Parts: sequence; C-alpha cells; structure tokens
Amino acid sequence: MTSAAEPRREGGKLVVPALSTLMALLLATGWLLSGHLVSDAPALAVAAGRTAASFVTISLVVALTSRGRSEPGRSEPGRSGRRGSDLRAEVRIAASRRRAVVLLSFLGFFVYYSGTLLGTSRIGASQVGLIVSLLPCLTFLIGIATFGEKSTLRKASGTLLAVAAAIGYAVADGAAGAEKAGSGHGGLVIGVLLALGGTLSYALYGYVYRWRMPDLSPLASLPAITGGGTVMLGLATVLFVPLGGIGLSSWAGIALLGAVLTAPVFVISHELILRKGPLFTSSVALIVPFLVRLGEWTLGWATAPGPLVLVLIFLCAAGVWLTVGGPARPVLRTRLKQGTP
Repeated sequence: MTSAAEPRREGGKLVVPALSTLMALLLATGWLLSGHLVSDAPALAVAAGRTAASFVTISLVVALTSRGRSEPGRSEPGRSGRRGSDLRAEVRIAASRRRAVVLLSFLGFFVYYSGTLLGTSRIGASQVGLIVSLLPCLTFLIGIATFGEKSTLRKASGTLLAVAAAIGYAVADGAAGAEKAGSGHGGLVIGVLLALGGTLSYALYGYVYRWRMPDLSPLASLPAITGGGTVMLGLATVLFVPLGGIGLSSWAGIALLGAVLTAPVFVISHELILRKGPLFTSSVALIVPFLVRLGEWTLGWATAPGPLVLVLIFLCAAGVWLTVGGPARPVLRTRLKQGTP
C-alpha cells in the first residue's frame, strides 16, 4: 500500500531492473543449493540452520541501520525511512505481539521451510520451485474462500492454467527427480503434497502478516518472526534429527544459504514492494523455475529439459502472470487501510 505522502524512492531507472535480476538469481541459486544440501543433510536441519542464519543476518542489518540513522548528520531531507529510534521502537512492538509472532513464525518458517525442503529432498529443487511459484494463485484462492475477495475470469483462468501446468510438470519431470532421490512414485506424491502444504502455509502467512503487522515496517517485524521460526525449527531438529552425521561443509553451506541467499531476498523483496507493489514482486519469481531447471542441467544434476517440460513451465508462469495481473480491487485497498485481511 502506498500513500500520497510517501517519499519518492531514490535511485535511477536501472534500480528496479537490477534489484529484480538480483532477486531472481538469489532465489534460483538458493533453490539449487537447497537441493544439494538436502541430499547430504536432513531437511529439518537445513531449514533450522537456514532460518537461524537469516535471523542473525537480518538482526545485524536492523542493528546497523538503527545505529546509522541515529548518528548526527546522517539524516537527509526527503529520504525515505524511519529514524533509528523509531525502528528500535517498532522492533520492540513487534516482539511484544507474542501471539502474532508465534503464528507467523509457524506459518511462514516452520511449516513453509519444513514442507518445501522435505519436498525438495524427495522430488528435487526445480519441481518444488515450480510449486512454490503457485503462491499468488493459492493466495487468490484463499482470499476467495476465506476473506470474501471477488474473482475475475482472468484470475480464475490463470489459476486453473497454472495449477494444471504444475501438475503436468510434476508428472512429466517430477518422476525423474523422485527416482534420483530414491523415493519412487510414492515419494513423488508425498513430495508434491509437502511442497504444496508449505506453499499454502506461506499464502496464509501473507494474510496474517497483513492483518497483524500492518503498522510496522517489515525490517522491524522480521527479527521477531525469524527468531520464532529459528526456535521452532531448532527444537524440532534437536528432538527428531540426528545431528552427528552432518559434516562441517554442510553446516557451512547451510549458513551460506541463510545469510547470503535467503536474508537478502527478504530485504530486496520488501524494497521492490515499496517501489513497484506486491504483484510486480511476485511476478519476478516467475523466471526462477526456468533458471533452477537450467541450472540443474548445467551442473550435471539432471538431464536436459525436454520440449514438453519447457512448455509446461512456460504455461505455469503464464498462468501465475494472469493471476497476479490486473488492478487491485477497491475492497482490498480499504481493508488494508483498516489493517484487516
């Protein structure tokens, strides 16, 4: 949501294309590294370590940002953003909303990362990446079923096209990923369900976040939410995962995944939302399944994608684009201003 009084974001015409390209590359690289890591380490351990590294990185960014904005002479007229004292106050407010933090941590990190990474260990990164790209479609369906949002022919057609193409892709190319992971056809079904469950949870997370944290900047609320996710995933990992077999190189890769590939995506995505809106930001991820599939082929982790696979990925991307396209409905804008979903 933007306001008429919101300051103009700084930067030239190349800022948005540069941020969009960087975000897509970080997402694709993150999925490739996730697929490699879950082949050597338990998926829950990867999820917990990734979230913990993201929490530490984002917390450091908040601390440094607060300090920089609090220093005399650092404030610039017309520059967007809050003063350091305001940001620290918002961080405390977010942490005080314990029920919201617990729910958001559970939906957006515990269920999402557990589902998608466990799914990746069974069917492969490119297949899970394509399922995650259905996020705008699932958000659209949840809005209709639960929050009274109205449908349009374009959005309904796009959702049906994207879901059908994703299912076709899972059947056409997912079997190879499941066979490589040694999970067979049963593992294919379980992997798809896990990834869908994680993506559905993240779609719910978006609505809950918009409902419970509408008055706080994302940078202020993320430390508490990622911290809660770290605790949940950490406890599950300690209780259910044998950690003795995880090598130092795997832990280093998990730290790299969280600190270098995951945390920056949060910062970049929120900057793009401020500049271009959430629908544009969602559309940036449409190229990611292509990049992941081509990356797996380039690295020798999978065979070259056939024409059918490429067509299905393209159709899925087209369906998601149809779903996220079009102007926002006035009722949704009104509810956002009121802080309700």
